Parts: sequence; C-alpha cells; structure tokens
Amino acid sequence: MDNTVFILVLIAAITHATWNGMVKKHSDKVIALSGVILGRLPLALTAIIILPLPTFESIPYLIVSIIIHQAYQWYLLSAYELGDLTKVYPIARGTGPLVATIISILFLGLVLDNFIILSILIICLGIIFLSLFDKSKKNSKIIQYSLLTGLWIGLYSVIDGYGARVSLSAISFISWVFVINALLHTFVMRLKDEKNIIQRLAKYGKKIFIFGGSLDYFTYITVVWAFTKAPIPIVGALRETSILFSILIGYFFLKEKITPAKIFSIILILAGVIGLKLF
Repeated sequence: MDNTVFILVLIAAITHATWNGMVKKHSDKVIALSGVILGRLPLALTAIIILPLPTFESIPYLIVSIIIHQAYQWYLLSAYELGDLTKVYPIARGTGPLVATIISILFLGLVLDNFIILSILIICLGIIFLSLFDKSKKNSKIIQYSLLTGLWIGLYSVIDGYGARVSLSAISFISWVFVINALLHTFVMRLKDEKNIIQRLAKYGKKIFIFGGSLDYFTYITVVWAFTKAPIPIVGALRETSILFSILIGYFFLKEKITPAKIFSIILILAGVIGLKLF
C-alpha cells in the first residue's frame, strides 16, 4: 500500500472514532446521528455542484449503497442506545472488513497474499475478542446489533469501493450517496417514531451538525478514494484501527472502563496493522 494512502486512511480512522464518540456522548442518540448524517450535506452539495456527475455505470451501485447505508444507520443507532462505545464500535467495525474480505474472495475473484489475509483476520480477531467476556442478556442484544451493523459496513465497503471506481470520481459518487441518504433519513426515523428531527437538531445538535458531519464527510471521502487505490479489504481493515482511538475516547472522555480484554485486543489490532504495512 502506498504511504500516502496508508497515512490518510489512518487519519480517517481517527476522525471516524471521533464522530462516533460524539454520537455516543450525546444524550439524544437520534439527534446526534442525524446531526452527522445531515451535517454532511453542505460539503456534499458543494461537491456535486462542482464535480461532474457519476457515470451511468455507477448508478446501480449508488442506489444499493443508499439502501445499505440506511440499514447501517438504523442498527448503529440501535446498538448505541444499548451499549458502550468501547463495546459496540469494536464489534461492528471488526465485522466489516471480515465481511468485505469474504465477499471479495468468494464472489469478486480478488486474490490476496496469505500474509495480508492473516493480518486482516488478526485485526478482526482482536476487535471481536471484546464480545467474549460478558454473558448478560443486554450484552447479547448489543452483540446482535453490533454484528448486524458490521454486516452492513462490509457490504457498503464493497459496493462503494466498486461504485467509486466505475464512477470515475470517488468524491462525486459518495457525495451523491450522502445527499440522497440524508433526504431519506428523516423519513426512516419516523419508523422509529422519531418526529421533528430538524427542529430538535436545530435546538440540541448544532455542534455535532457542524463538526460531526464535516468529520464524517472527510472520513468517508478519504476511505472511498483509498478504495480506488488499494484492495478494498486491505483499506477496510486498516480503517478499523479506529478502534484504538475509540477506546481512548471511551476511556478519557466517556469514562468507560479499560479491561485486560480491551488491552489484549489493542495488541492484536496493532499486530494486524503492522502486518498490513509490511506485506
């Protein structure tokens, strides 16, 4: 992987953990997540005005991506309403690259070096390891929602990666996804019986709209661009090093506990990242 791609994806990992921490810290998770989703609009709208339209070939990818992002947001919100950042985030983000790798190998004909596959699996193992030390009923629900969130992460990683490639402009492609996704979001939230999203956001979510939305836009534009420069599973796995930063955010800013299991997970994740860079 090129050094520039490697560094930018790591920066994106930090910003991704940051906006997730903002969502988890907010007292109203619906407004917090809505703030991020709608907060991407100013930059996304600017991009689609300036940049050319995505190619016709990328439209099916764009439609499927929008549907998958709705499902991802639904389960992410459900998971954060129940569990800690340092529980939900690792399981969800760890499942994503594993799903993307399986899809890419089985259905898309991608061939990866054995050491790359091992590195991806080590990262996933380190992240999923967190789910093994809590047997409560609440934990089983948290794991269920987190795993389903990870499933959608893996699916949209593959779809967006290939869609960005055929669109000829990763920024234009994902900006259109973000704009249409934002328009659909408030309607989807009605299914959770959440009303007056815009009014509530204007009153209680201005900061996360401005900062969270901008951070997420930068994060995903960077990652989708990286998908066009390196194999999708490798980029996806490297991106999930954001778990390291989420654990720090959870500990220092959300006052969540750091356990030996989490420390062991960090060691495994670092080993996997080093493997990605070396091989």
